[in-house]
Amino acid sequence: MNTQPEQVLEDNLVAQLVGQDYTRVEVTDEASMLDNLMAQVEAFNGVTLTAGEFTKVLHHLNKSAGVFQKAKTLRDRMNLTKEDGTTVYLEFFDSTDPLRNHYQVTQQVKMDEGTYRNRYDVTILVNGLPLVQIELKRRGLEMKEAFNQIQRYQKHSFWSGHGLFHFVQLFVISNGVNTKYYANARKQSFKQTFYWAQEDNTTIRDLQPFARIFLDRQHLGTMIGKYIVRNETDRILMVLRPYQYYATEAIVKRVKNPPAEGANGYIWHTTGSGKTLTSFKAAQIMTGLPEVHKVVFCVDRKDLDYQTIKEFNSFSKGSVDSTNNTKKLVSQFADADTKLIVTTLQKLNTAISKAKYLEEMKALQDERVIFIFDECHRSQFGDMVFPRKRVLEKVVDYVDTFIRGIAA
Repeated sequence: MNTQPEQVLEDNLVAQLVGQDYTRVEVTDEASMLDNLMAQVEAFNGVTLTAGEFTKVLHHLNKSAGVFQKAKTLRDRMNLTKEDGTTVYLEFFDSTDPLRNHYQVTQQVKMDEGTYRNRYDVTILVNGLPLVQIELKRRGLEMKEAFNQIQRYQKHSFWSGHGLFHFVQLFVISNGVNTKYYANARKQSFKQTFYWAQEDNTTIRDLQPFARIFLDRQHLGTMIGKYIVRNETDRILMVLRPYQYYATEAIVKRVKNPPAEGANGYIWHTTGSGKTLTSFKAAQIMTGLPEVHKVVFCVDRKDLDYQTIKEFNSFSKGSVDSTNNTKKLVSQFADADTKLIVTTLQKLNTAISKAKYLEEMKALQDERVIFIFDECHRSQFGDMVFPRKRVLEKVVDYVDTFIRGIAA
């Protein structure tokens, strides 16, 4: 393997990102980062802040401790009472429109207030906050050295000063010929780092095409805004792998643009590949679509475990009813404010089998309801040997029965 000086790799990456419409900015320490942050917050929100008002902003950003809470702060709005008595609502990131955000790139940021003096390779700032940290090693070195370097930064200095590097959502590590990404989370393992891939599953390893595709502003903003999941159970950030991303995108695309016929489909993931996370993210995105009235995630009773309940309820409190009370399920169908329902096949079957329940759900006949069946290959129909086409037909028959029932 040919070697290449790390500085050359770093400079080339920065130049490439500038060519991809990033703004090169001279942020080299926390003081210059704070100056830049104030200017970016003002520009992004169309306001002018006094020094005292910006101090309130910093307090707001710093009051939530740790990466997990700061991820929520990033996505929320801040209610700021200005010195003239007026109130403004400040945003720090636009998850809906990635290109509304302003993307900057800098290199060699020094943090001297932590346990050790650290100097970070390449930092991507979005609206002034460091959201992506890239650690590079020269060609010929193992990528794990870059991973270990970030681990040391997390321990030694990411928390220092105003703790702005706790806003980092994604890490990228590369030695030029191999490049991976992963979410910012504590107790990380190198096994939790992922290669990006094209839709045909061709792995993208080299830094240059990775930067062109993954660090494209539209794509990067989409990954941060839509495809990072706040895992409430473990209180960590998770990011989707390529096949999960493409599966979710395909589901949402089909829902937004259904064909005249055959508007159903299936997604196949191998065991242990994160199928529930894919389903959760797809359900979360679809509940935000104005054309979707409800999303129903249906599992077999024995699969409605604590983890599923915890994760789905963390997004929509009360969406999961783990009891055997079918009346509660029917009330969720009738409640216009309940966008996400997680239920079992057994309760759904009872709901569509009794006339009194069908009458309560009659208003749904003119609404668009999306059904996601989990593990349909084995649990929903009591037969483990259905070919996939037959499984899909069974699912369609089941949903059609539901629709015919409430429309009768």
